[in-house]
Amino acid sequence: MDEKKVATEVVSLIGGKENVSYFSNCTTRLRFNLVDSEVAESNKSKIEAVDGVIGVVSNAQFQVIIGPAVNDVAVNVKKELGDISENASAPKEKQSVGSLILEYMMAIFQPLVPAMAGGGVLKSMLILLAMMGVMDKTSNTYEILTMVGDAPLYFLPILVAFTAARKFQANELVAMSAVGTLLLPNMTDLLAKGANFAGFGLTPVAYAYQIFPALLMVFLYIAMEKLMFKISPKPIAVFFVPMVSLAVTVPIVLMFLGPLGLQMGNLLATVIVGGYTKFGWIATAALAAILPLMISVGMHKAMLPYATSTMSKIGYDPLYLPASLGHNISESGAAFAVSLKTKDTRLKQAAVSAGISALFGITEPAIYGVTLLHKRVLTAVMISSAIGGAAAGFLAIKAFALVGPGLASISMFADENNSKNLLYAAAVLGLSMVTSFVAALVLYKDEVEVEEKQTDNLPVAGSLSLMSPVKGLVIPLSDVKDDVFSSGMVGDGVGIVPDDNVLVAPTDAEVTMVFETGHAIGLKTSSGAEILLHIGLDTVQMAGDGFNTFVKVGDKVTQGQPLIDFDVDKIVAAGYDPTIIVVITNQGELDVSNIAPSTRRVTHGTPVLAVSVLA
Repeated sequence: MDEKKVATEVVSLIGGKENVSYFSNCTTRLRFNLVDSEVAESNKSKIEAVDGVIGVVSNAQFQVIIGPAVNDVAVNVKKELGDISENASAPKEKQSVGSLILEYMMAIFQPLVPAMAGGGVLKSMLILLAMMGVMDKTSNTYEILTMVGDAPLYFLPILVAFTAARKFQANELVAMSAVGTLLLPNMTDLLAKGANFAGFGLTPVAYAYQIFPALLMVFLYIAMEKLMFKISPKPIAVFFVPMVSLAVTVPIVLMFLGPLGLQMGNLLATVIVGGYTKFGWIATAALAAILPLMISVGMHKAMLPYATSTMSKIGYDPLYLPASLGHNISESGAAFAVSLKTKDTRLKQAAVSAGISALFGITEPAIYGVTLLHKRVLTAVMISSAIGGAAAGFLAIKAFALVGPGLASISMFADENNSKNLLYAAAVLGLSMVTSFVAALVLYKDEVEVEEKQTDNLPVAGSLSLMSPVKGLVIPLSDVKDDVFSSGMVGDGVGIVPDDNVLVAPTDAEVTMVFETGHAIGLKTSSGAEILLHIGLDTVQMAGDGFNTFVKVGDKVTQGQPLIDFDVDKIVAAGYDPTIIVVITNQGELDVSNIAPSTRRVTHGTPVLAVSVLA
């Protein structure tokens, strides 16, 4: 894989660095927050076709799945993006409340995983070595290495302060200093002795390992910082803002928010552990079975706050990570079975690689490269995952490190108080491998490729004509004043300077996408042509003002049927170009040619594009 080339192509296809407001990566994915997701969404198939890209997922973030080589690609992506801090203040697309919550949770908790995983696995390996008699638990070497592994959890409040402040664009170092006050040894001793502030008794709380007190403190600090910047004279803002913010935030947290955050963490841990205690193996079985679906859309990241909080509160996780063990190994076994049974050389190679990755806890290559592409494999994985998850729940397995369970990280189940915990985990690993391998071997069959094309649905050369969706003046796509469209990056087509304010269907089709702001719509014909109709340039910034849609996703429309009406005068008054873009986005599968001469006036019934199937 050419990591630099992958980075360059991905950044270009998502709309360039100007379209990225935030970037990060996890163990397998590049994660982008976009100013305008439309270009990236329309280029999904092109991004997936980039050599080195496994798949694409878009929900709270636009995620490009790379696999184990993601770190090398991410380094090059950062070079491509450079400084994108100015983009963070650009107007954002409207998001649902659920998407926003998921975005913030991922931004705050996802960066914590490497530190917690590294420290957790180190501690679990030390426990395992001690259980085997290789290391002496009373030695300074053991104690020092244990403290190294414990540091990420102990200082978790400070790590949370950094990620939260960065997400909310506050001063990270001052936020960390505020939370660090809670961890000062003298503060801990003072609280333990029964301190008070201005006559108000302080609750004796040990803030190390805690998440929610730190989060509440950062939220209060962010609000204080913004307020202080508004009222502070600029010449003294450099010290006045942090001074007052710290002086107000820390006492309020010690008096009120700290104890409240402690109760929130206790409540969450109690609810989860209580639910697990009540439902037991049924809970782990159900969670394991649906994990491939959750991971496919990124929803498994919603489990991070729970896992992080539970790990810091009670020291282990009895639910999510044990269920993940059953699922991860099931992905591996199924992939290996497919590699043996398929006659497709490319699938065979992909399945072997994906099986190895899943065996070591990285499941995305298997999920996107094998499982989701074949329903029989997905069935085998879900059945095996449920069996493995049920076994993990029945045996009450506990995980002691926040890392993807797999062969290399199996020590995460080492329990110094229960030597059988690791043996039970190994048994679940073996059970999941065998059941998924057998299930996939029985269920999987190579899909028969149908060579004959359905000529009644597919157009012959020049037979499908797209009519103009609006009255106006046709211009070449290359003359459109937008580099993304004019370069043909999104697809081939034309531009139309509108004379009226109604956008109609250029052909019979199904509505596949209606942008929330009403300025763009996607259609797909029965022949497979994917059409994007885009009203104006940068009109997403109008947030729907002046646009009114008449259809929704899934509607069948006929040629000439009104889709959207729009206010041309309002678009122009807002400073935007009203040119209508008509492009075929899956141009690699179809041949597109302009049949309306440029600088020609057209009406709703005038042919503008001819589409034919490539042989």
